[in-house]
Amino acid sequence: MKLISLVIIVILTSNIFAQNKGVVYNQAIHFQLEHENDTIDFIVADTILNKKKPVFLFCQGSLPIPLFIRINKDFVFMFGGGISNFDKATIREHYHLVVISMPKTPFYSEINHLTQSLCYIPDTTKKEDFRIDYLQADFLDNYVKRANIVLDFLENQEWVDDSKLIVAGHSQGAIIATALAYKNKKITHLGVFAYNPNGRIDQMIREERKNAEKGLQTWEQANGNIDYWINFWKNANNPIILKEQLQLIAWKSFSKPTIHEFTSIDIPIYLSYGTEDITSDLCDLIPLKFIEKGKNNLTLKREIGLGHNFFEIGENGIPNHKKEHWTEVMNGFIKWTIK
Repeated sequence: MKLISLVIIVILTSNIFAQNKGVVYNQAIHFQLEHENDTIDFIVADTILNKKKPVFLFCQGSLPIPLFIRINKDFVFMFGGGISNFDKATIREHYHLVVISMPKTPFYSEINHLTQSLCYIPDTTKKEDFRIDYLQADFLDNYVKRANIVLDFLENQEWVDDSKLIVAGHSQGAIIATALAYKNKKITHLGVFAYNPNGRIDQMIREERKNAEKGLQTWEQANGNIDYWINFWKNANNPIILKEQLQLIAWKSFSKPTIHEFTSIDIPIYLSYGTEDITSDLCDLIPLKFIEKGKNNLTLKREIGLGHNFFEIGENGIPNHKKEHWTEVMNGFIKWTIK
């Protein structure tokens, strides 16, 4: 099979089809899988596949952000689920770096169809309205299913060394990566970044308490805000309201604690988080769970003074976007996988 050409092949079962759409924007190779009623776009962050290497699948965080964004007529930006922050050359020395598109989200978009957070919106007059089919597809089991379809496809490619399989994820992607490693026994190494073992809703309540402790709000304000989040969670668990407010689907799915799955995984695990990241406060307790189980497969790396996206945090609590450390954080993980 020619690698850099448009090819349609049948893989695994008769209802899965793949297209190698070739090099896009001189930055990555675009593949597209059709499975049942889903189209799964993913990229290999390289322009040629002439060397057999293991796969490194990076699971991106939340929000419907396209993999490629046209900034202007002369420049198309490869967001790639956040891999734009990585030292891709170093990763490519050892692995095929793979990122899967968000469900029901265009692979590519013009900048005018994105919010300030780069989220895709079909109607530019409605800045807060995501696609309905995206909201319906935005749940953990769907991400795991889509990732396993991609991994099954890659395993059968002649340029893939299947003796090793790296999966890592950031934030929501850390939960997806954990669920993948728990279920897919072909994965050999797991990396989680900015992970919350208690799930999404937990963070919101802890943040209200912490803001009161820091004096950023009164305890009376915190009391009302905590009650708001408790009521929010009641709505997310109400089947009738869930059908009406589709954005609650992801909240319910990604608020389930995953510490049992995480501590049940037996392959080597690398856990990295910023000490200024409230999302990951509870990661300090995770080593205790491994000790209780008599397990020693966890490597923990606290990133001192860094926040959720590994920017340095100033005294005002605001990330300094001129001082980012994703490159060092990810290269540390890559070095660990090679050891």
